[in-house]
Amino acid sequence: MTCIHGRESGEPPPSKKCETMAAEHKRISAATEPDRQSRRLIFSYKAACLLIIVTGLPWVPVFLWRHEWPIAAANILMVSMAAVSWMLIHAGRLNFALILSEVFMLAFTVVYVLTFDVPSGGVPRITHLYLLVLALLGYFNYLRRKSLLQLAVTGTCIVAFVFLASTSYAFPFAYPIADEVRVVGIWINSVLVTGMMCGGVYLIQREVKRPSALAIGLNRALRQQQLELHFQPQINRTGEIIGAEALLRWQHPKRGQIPPGAFIDAAEEAGMMPRLGGWVIAEACRTLARWSEDPVLSRLTLSVNVSASQFRDDGFEDFVLEALDMHGVDPRRIKLELTESVLVEGLAQTAARIEKLRAAGIGFSLDDFGTGYSSLSYLRQLPLDEIKVDRSFVREALESDRGAALVKSIVKLGLDLGFTIVAEGIETPDQHAYLEACGCHEFQGYLFGRPMQAQAFVAHAQNAALAAAAEADSAEMPRARPARRRVLVG
Repeated sequence: MTCIHGRESGEPPPSKKCETMAAEHKRISAATEPDRQSRRLIFSYKAACLLIIVTGLPWVPVFLWRHEWPIAAANILMVSMAAVSWMLIHAGRLNFALILSEVFMLAFTVVYVLTFDVPSGGVPRITHLYLLVLALLGYFNYLRRKSLLQLAVTGTCIVAFVFLASTSYAFPFAYPIADEVRVVGIWINSVLVTGMMCGGVYLIQREVKRPSALAIGLNRALRQQQLELHFQPQINRTGEIIGAEALLRWQHPKRGQIPPGAFIDAAEEAGMMPRLGGWVIAEACRTLARWSEDPVLSRLTLSVNVSASQFRDDGFEDFVLEALDMHGVDPRRIKLELTESVLVEGLAQTAARIEKLRAAGIGFSLDDFGTGYSSLSYLRQLPLDEIKVDRSFVREALESDRGAALVKSIVKLGLDLGFTIVAEGIETPDQHAYLEACGCHEFQGYLFGRPMQAQAFVAHAQNAALAAAAEADSAEMPRARPARRRVLVG
């Protein structure tokens, strides 16, 4: 299937597709980046920790020299916490460090303000301004990884700031910092808070602008022919290559190959999926037209994934039929793969569109079968031809009795309903043997070939056909009879 927004077959991924691309991206991200929001966020938080250490540490000897032990101890505690946060982030425990430091700094700032930063007639409070920085960073973290705890911390920071800015309340046992020291601290803290606020706004701006920048880059990629299709083999029960799944790739001239999941979300947000998906279908038709000139490749089918926004776009059916007609491609050689994200809205309209394209000979497949809650109703109501057993079930089939039983049930259900059953994500001979024994018709995964560029796939398919022909000839060749020896008796 063409990965417009899923994962490729054979890759161990967590979720539904998007490049079927997205699973690959998530797998790579989980293995190589502690956090998807990138090194910029890690650098910024480490820099903030160092800033707290550098600015807070010099105040310790000042308060010790003035014999203000509680204030000195509070500054030591703050610097120590900043150091612990820096070490946690450096060790790759970013999310834990962020929540820990935010909760601690919220509590510390409130207590510090009510105990030491008591306003006087001529010198106002200043430390409570750091609550705005915490609220901004807390909201940024909420955008990265939504959680009720993160939202609660952000809201509490705002409420605490409003209260402390609007009153002069302090604890009865408050130990105010002397005004001559606070006058100096006001200037230092004002500069620090302003700098941190600017840095936080810059971070959010960069993250907001990134999808639009990727969308602009995708438009350029379409114009400059930076996109290409890779192909992963699909085989039948005899081991013959019968088709391929097409996977979208972006070969950036400077950044190299960009992981599909990194730009699909941006394309969705920018409303580019119909255009991007249209390029994929047109390129798939061009590929099939080229293959039709080769006796081996002319028998292969090509699977193309269709995104929800693309499928629901007005004129989608006409575009597909026109692309096939323009390139002179037999409609029976292309399969459109749909996920539940395509099917969940307007079931009657979806069925009508499928029927129109099926009438022309185009096949339809339900991808990731078994992962959603409504797949059975789709099988009953939609005119599909094929279901693909999700890779998560393939992976679990040999890991537990329950997983094996579930795969058997899925395959049996599909067989009873008359569907072609495709198992994707096959990575080991044992998985292949088990799915074959269950009754699957077709197979796809790293065991049979990784996604490859068009030229490499053509060579792979032709070599496989030659090897199969040679093996067949060898099996049919009659065994040579041993020569009879003439024995002379004299």
